[in-house]
Amino acid sequence: MEKFRFLLVGSGNIASTYVKAAANVPEIEIAGVVSRSGKRPAGMSENIPVFPEISAADIEFDAVILATPNGCHAAGCLEAVKLGKHVFTEKTLALTREDMDAMINGCKEKNLKLAVAFQRRTAPDNIIIREMLQKKSFGRVVGCELIANFWRPDSYYTDSTYRGNLSVDGGGPFVQQASHNIDLYVWFFGMPEKVHAFTGRFLHPLEGEDYGSAICRHADGMVGTIIASTASKPGFDCVMTVHTEKGTFTLEGDRITAWQIDDIPNPTQAPAKELHSGASTNAVTATGGHEILLRDFAQKVRSGGDVMVSGESARAASELILQIYEAADRV
Repeated sequence: MEKFRFLLVGSGNIASTYVKAAANVPEIEIAGVVSRSGKRPAGMSENIPVFPEISAADIEFDAVILATPNGCHAAGCLEAVKLGKHVFTEKTLALTREDMDAMINGCKEKNLKLAVAFQRRTAPDNIIIREMLQKKSFGRVVGCELIANFWRPDSYYTDSTYRGNLSVDGGGPFVQQASHNIDLYVWFFGMPEKVHAFTGRFLHPLEGEDYGSAICRHADGMVGTIIASTASKPGFDCVMTVHTEKGTFTLEGDRITAWQIDDIPNPTQAPAKELHSGASTNAVTATGGHEILLRDFAQKVRSGGDVMVSGESARAASELILQIYEAADRV
């Protein structure tokens, strides 16, 4: 069988992650790259052709990988849809409800797959916890504290002027660094009914927030607290602590690190490959989660079935982030 061929859209840091990931998945290949600057991502062969836009790519390809800033995903998706190509996009899905609807509906109308790179869903301990929550193994869930205390130096924002702005990035750590963790939150617990939030810009030169806290109330009464920061030096792995009728457990860096649950043994499993934590750097050097998602995407395009992280599923994280920003009392 011929390799599944991707057109990689973007040439920045995250694009180089996909170059590395694709090299580790024998069933797929990157056939070309779209770069307005003409630059190739780090690690990409000079033999790979470069195009100024998706519609200019005069090569055979099956799908696009959108490795572009958040605010560019919708335009790239809709351009690919016009060509009848499937879409695999970096997180988050998009910055507005209108763009998310256009992406999801556009792919549905053409019977095209739309997947989103929320790779933390591939971590074994996260999968186990979700299954247990779905089965109500813990009894009633009382509350969840999600603390994403990351650090970025000023240079992170000044070296690339779109970072942290509202029109392209969509804001600060809620939409950017902590979006992976917020995706896990809604994957585990669903959407809340009420959201209150406080955000501020304290240490960095950006339009959005660099620290904020949200409180969520769910239909069953559960209370969730979400903290997102790039102002927490030197940066820490994200910690999620969940309090339930049967006790408490903690996930740290996608691993169960504390387990005080009555009558249920700790089910932790060592991940096959470490996932990128993002605590103090935006460099994504571990690509295991991306490899799983790309392999799954290629298989589902060819054989049918639902991709691991569909556009519809990933929309929930973007919706909660939008609600946090809309509710926020900003400093």
